[in-house]
Amino acid sequence: MSEPISGLSFEDALAELERIVRGLEGGQQKLEDAITCYERGTALRRHCESKLAEAESRVQAIVERADGSLSLKPVEQAG
Repeated sequence: MSEPISGLSFEDALAELERIVRGLEGGQQKLEDAITCYERGTALRRHCESKLAEAESRVQAIVERADGSLSLKPVEQAG
């Protein structure tokens, strides 16, 4: 559980988040460990949401032309 969250793929972050949720639902952790896991889980959730938003932006940037070919529409970066 020590790997930096920013380096995790969406799938790896989601898998870790699911493990954390199962552990918290089991109720077998000491309070301090549960709080630490909850904090990591919250950060993992934010990371997953960010990755999903990024993927959605990329998908929305693909525009189908009238002839059926695809092109990329420039995505405006929030600044």
